[in-house]
Amino acid sequence: MKITLRPASIDDLSLLLHWDQQQHVKASDDEDDNWNWEYELQRFPKWREQLMAELDGRPIGCVQIIDPAEEETHYWGDVEANLRALDIWIGEAEDLGKGYGTIMMKLVLERCFQDKNVTAVLIDPLEPNRRAIRFYERIGFQFVERRSFDGSHCLVYKIGRADWKR
Repeated sequence: MKITLRPASIDDLSLLLHWDQQQHVKASDDEDDNWNWEYELQRFPKWREQLMAELDGRPIGCVQIIDPAEEETHYWGDVEANLRALDIWIGEAEDLGKGYGTIMMKLVLERCFQDKNVTAVLIDPLEPNRRAIRFYERIGFQFVERRSFDGSHCLVYKIGRADWKR
């Protein structure tokens, strides 16, 4: 079993739209969120990476890495420099609970911390998404605060470079 990350492309559009309709994916995201995949998959701003996770060549999930200080909508507000923020999910329910998310997260954190300037990584699960919160805590993310982002009640978690290295 080998999980790899590759850049997402417009060729992934139909799969991402399908995943957006899966109940466990909806539970991880605000129902009003529209990823606007048709547009976003054709944009490559310097502050963002959109990646597909593949298991032996089969797409199983998606990851977005952003620089929250540079991101154009300022979703995270005023944040310190040298952070990254993540969105991560498994596309199909049958791929949950098999350890794929843990491998994906390790690959993504390695990618984030390859930049020696990056001091920490943030994630903001919806408050009711207990399964995701337990997952992030197992990885080593630490609770920072409760926040509302665009009307969604989230819990902000952070993992620092030193905690990641453990």
